[in-house]
Amino acid sequence: MADIKDWRSLSDTTPEWDAVLESMGGQAFDIGMFEDIQTLRGFISATKKNMTASHSPVPGVKEEKDHQVTMRDGGKITVRTYTPEKAAGPLYVMYHGGGFSIGGLENEELLCRLLCGQLGFVAVNVDYRLAPEHKFPTAHNDCWDATKWAAENASQLSADPSKGFIIGGTSAGGNIAATISHLARDEKFSPPLTGCHMMIPAICAVDALPEKYKKDQHSWEQNKNAAILSRKACDLFYDCYLPVADRGSELFSPLLFKTGHACLPPSYFQICGQDPLRDEALIYERLLREDEGLKTKVDVYPGLPHGFWSVFPKIESSKRFVEESVKGVKWLLEQN
Repeated sequence: MADIKDWRSLSDTTPEWDAVLESMGGQAFDIGMFEDIQTLRGFISATKKNMTASHSPVPGVKEEKDHQVTMRDGGKITVRTYTPEKAAGPLYVMYHGGGFSIGGLENEELLCRLLCGQLGFVAVNVDYRLAPEHKFPTAHNDCWDATKWAAENASQLSADPSKGFIIGGTSAGGNIAATISHLARDEKFSPPLTGCHMMIPAICAVDALPEKYKKDQHSWEQNKNAAILSRKACDLFYDCYLPVADRGSELFSPLLFKTGHACLPPSYFQICGQDPLRDEALIYERLLREDEGLKTKVDVYPGLPHGFWSVFPKIESSKRFVEESVKGVKWLLEQN
């Protein structure tokens, strides 16, 4: 990111996005316009299914199977696995986005299939429990428990984590991935994680951001009225999941981990320019790369809002995002 001197320039619009807005009558779509979580859940489910349907079938996927997995509190969640035609591939565990409140297995169906079919991963798609029915830290705990389940059952799933063990997620799922990368390191998790994939991640609650980083945090204000995910939408999700007092917890704001960030696995970031969450992700990537000397790779999408590829799957930038998701995970695999 050293070549981008002013992160604020990443909000500058592009002709492609201007054309999208024009097609919508100049009115940007915003999740914050939904006041009811249940209605929003239905809309997002339909949108994600449409995104998956807009792509050609993925060859190389031998089997998709749902498993009921018991969590630490006795509750059960669904975990869907994708097995490649060639067995004993690396392992990827996926945490979907949706502000901890919406979304499900359909969110990352396409990417799981692509990672399985094109790179030979056994992909594990985690359907963690949602807020407001299940408050913080349920989503984080469910994903950590599901990751442990995947590792413990790797051989039965035809996976070989020694060839690569990557976790990843989008938005809220990216937040969870960042948190779990720290938990796995601190607990000396075996087999060890070999990569972390964070798509448009939430990394640190703005109110909890350390003073030394505040001079670089402009996106929260600059993109407060951005399309798809506005500040109003962020507040809706955060209020569903946890109270303000908990937003400085290291589990929710992994930038604040008391044990620091040394010895984390290589990290791949995908970051949108017109996203309120943009700068916290850029701050975190810089910290890993410059302060800790860790391997990172970043793809930035200037002038585009949070989650654009899901809502507008047919534009060229959306196709590029999906392609680069696979290429970035391949890069993580090569670091093993």
